[in-house]
Amino acid sequence: MERLFGFKKEDLTSWSSLVALLNRPTDPASLGIFRCLFGLLMAIDVTQERGLSHLDFKYLDGAPVCRFPLFNFLQPLPLDWMYLVYVVMFLGALGIMLGCFYRFSCLMFISTYWYIFFLDKTAWNNHSYLYGLIGFQLTLMDGNRYWSIDGLRRPSIRNAHVPLWNYTLLRTQIFIVYFIAGIKKLDADWVEGYSMSYLAHHWLFDPFKVILPVELINLLVVHGGGLILDLSAGYLLFFDATRPYGFLSVTYFHCMNSQLFSIGMFSYTMLATSPLFCYTDWPRRFFAHFPAFLRAVLPLTSPDQQPSASCVYPEITPKLRFKHRLAAIFTVLYIIEQFFMPYSHFITKGYNNWTNGLYGYSWDMMVHSRSHQHVKITYKDGQTGDIGYLNPGVFTQSRRWKDHGDMLKQYATCLSQLLPRYNISEPEIYFDIWVSINERFQQRIFDPRVDIVTADWSPFKPNPWLMPLLVDLSPWRTKFQEIEGSLDNQTEIVFIADFPGLHLENFVSEDLGNTSIHVLQGKLNVEVVEEKKNYTVQPGEQIKVPAGAYHKVYTVSEDPSCYMYVYVNTTEAALQDNFTKLLEIQERARNGTETEPLPPELQPLIAAEGEEVNATDPIVQLFLKRQRRMKEVKKRREAGVLERFERFAVKKYYTIRRGFLMTAIALRNLAVGLPPLEQLTREVAFANMKAPQADGSQEERLKDEVGHGEL
Repeated sequence: MERLFGFKKEDLTSWSSLVALLNRPTDPASLGIFRCLFGLLMAIDVTQERGLSHLDFKYLDGAPVCRFPLFNFLQPLPLDWMYLVYVVMFLGALGIMLGCFYRFSCLMFISTYWYIFFLDKTAWNNHSYLYGLIGFQLTLMDGNRYWSIDGLRRPSIRNAHVPLWNYTLLRTQIFIVYFIAGIKKLDADWVEGYSMSYLAHHWLFDPFKVILPVELINLLVVHGGGLILDLSAGYLLFFDATRPYGFLSVTYFHCMNSQLFSIGMFSYTMLATSPLFCYTDWPRRFFAHFPAFLRAVLPLTSPDQQPSASCVYPEITPKLRFKHRLAAIFTVLYIIEQFFMPYSHFITKGYNNWTNGLYGYSWDMMVHSRSHQHVKITYKDGQTGDIGYLNPGVFTQSRRWKDHGDMLKQYATCLSQLLPRYNISEPEIYFDIWVSINERFQQRIFDPRVDIVTADWSPFKPNPWLMPLLVDLSPWRTKFQEIEGSLDNQTEIVFIADFPGLHLENFVSEDLGNTSIHVLQGKLNVEVVEEKKNYTVQPGEQIKVPAGAYHKVYTVSEDPSCYMYVYVNTTEAALQDNFTKLLEIQERARNGTETEPLPPELQPLIAAEGEEVNATDPIVQLFLKRQRRMKEVKKRREAGVLERFERFAVKKYYTIRRGFLMTAIALRNLAVGLPPLEQLTREVAFANMKAPQADGSQEERLKDEVGHGEL
C-alpha cells in the first residue's frame, strides 16, 4: 500500500495518525515550481482573459449598461480605479511567481480576482473558477519555501519542508476537475455524440480522417475519447506505473484544446499541474543535469532540507499542535466541499435552467452546446399600453443572459430602470427566446407571456416561468440528419418545436424567395398577416409562406408541435450562379480559349495580380473582392511556422501594449488628475495603435471566404 499510495494502512486507523500523515514533512521543490508557473500564467491571464487590454470597452464608464453581478450590490468602480484593481491583481500574480512577500501577494491576487469574478456572471467558466480556487489554496500553503525571493530574504524558510496536505489539496483539486468532468460527460447527449459534433470537422482531426469517417470521428474520438480521458486522467497521473501514459494523454489533450477553443491560459495551467503528481523532488533531479555555471540562477538541487514548524516530526515533536489539527480539518472539509459543489444544485434551484446551476463550478465542460434562432424583446408602457420592441442585447455587451433565468431577471429589471429615460413609463418586459441545445429542436426557453420585471424569482426556488425542455422529442435528432442529407447545398432548414396555445410570429426576408413550413408532428394554424387568411396544416403537409411579409404559426394541437422551415436564399443562389459564370469567363480569357472580346465591364477580370482595377459592375466588384479574400485566407492557412509565430507575437504585443499604456494613463489620472481632453485623446490614440497591415485590414482578412457581408 505504501508503494502504491505513498502511505501505510496504519496512517488511516485514527484521527491522530491522519493528522500526522497530512502534516508529514515533504520536499517543497515541486510546489515551488508550480507556484512560479501559476503566478506567471496568471500575470499573462490578467492582460488576456481577465480583460486588462480592453478594460475601457468592458466597463464603459458612465454609459447606461446592464450588468450581471452575482450579488446585485456589487458594482464596478470608476474606470480609473478598475485599472488600479487590475494593477493590484497583476502585481499579486507577479509576487506569487517570484515568491516575493508571498502571503501578501496571494491576498492581493485573490481579493481582486474574486471581486472581478463575482462582478460578472456572464464571464464565468470552469477554468476561471479553478484559477480562483488554486489562488486561495496557495494563500494557505507554504509555496515560498523553494526558489523564491522570500527564501533569499529569510534563510530560515529557504528549502524548508512543507506539510503533505499542501500537495494533497492541489492533487485532489486537479483529480476532481478531470473526474467530475468525466462523470458529467456520461450524459446521454455526450455519449451519443450531440454535444460537440462540429469539432470533428476541425483540421486537428484530419489524421483520423484517413481511417475513419467524420461521423465516427465525432462519436469515437471527440466524444468517446474525451469521456475516457477525463474519467481516467486523475488515476493515470496518480500511480507511478501509469504516470507516463497519463502525461502523454493529458499533454496531447490540452495542446489540442489550446487550438480548438479560446480558453486563455487554461490548457497551459493544466499542463503546469501535471508535475504535481510526480515525486516531489523531481525539480532537484531535473535541474541537476544542467551545467554547473547555471546553478546560481536555477532552483536548488541539493537534497538537504530544513525542518519546518508547519510539519509534524514524530521522532522530534510527537505532540500534535493546534495548527496541525486545523490544517487537517480544513483539508478534509475542503475536499468534501469540492466533491459536493458540482451536485449542490438542489439547493440553488433558481439558477437551474435546462442545465443545472450557473456554468462555472460544476465541471460540466463542453457538455452542452446551444444555438439561438430567434430573440425578441417586447416592452409595454404600463400607463399608455403602447407596445414596442428592443434590439436584443441593448444596453449590454453580453449574450449569456438569454440562457439563464437569473440574468434575464437582472436584465429586465435594468431595462425597466433605463426605459423611463425614453418616455416609457412603468415598462413591462417580455422575452421570446428560441434555443436549441445539443442539436434538438429550436424551442422557447422562457414563457413569452410573463412580464419578467414583476415575475417572481428566488435563488432557492424553481423558476416558475422556465419552459420545460422537450426531451421527449430528442429521438427526432436522428431524423434531422436524414432530412438534411436529402437536401441540396442551396437549401437550408430550421427545426422548430412549440407548445400548445402559443404561436411564433415570423418575418420572411425577401431574399428567401422559396420558403415553406412542413409539419412533422401536431397540428398548426398558419396565419398570413397581409392576406388575413388562416390555413390549417396537418402532419405530413406543407404550406408555402410569402417572402417580404409576416406570418404567424399557432400550435392548435393538445401536444407540442414540431415543424420545419425549408428555404432557399434565392438572392445568394443567383449571386453564386453569377460567380460561377464569371469564373468560367475569367479562366477562358486567361488560357486563351475565349473567342469573343470581353465587354468593358468584364475587363477587370483579366487584370494582372496586384494591378489596381476600377470595376463598375457591382457583381464583378463582389467577385473580385471574394477572390482577394480567398487568396488572403489561403495564404494565412499555408503560412509557415515562423510566419504564424510572428503574426501571433505581433498581435499579442499590441494587445499587451494597449493594456499597459491604458493602465499608465489611468494611474496618472488618479495621481494628478485628468489632463486636457486633446492630450487625453492623443494618449488613447497612441495606445490604440495597431500593427500595420500589408494586405488589407485584419477584419477583412478574417472574414469567411464564401461569406457575403455586403448583402
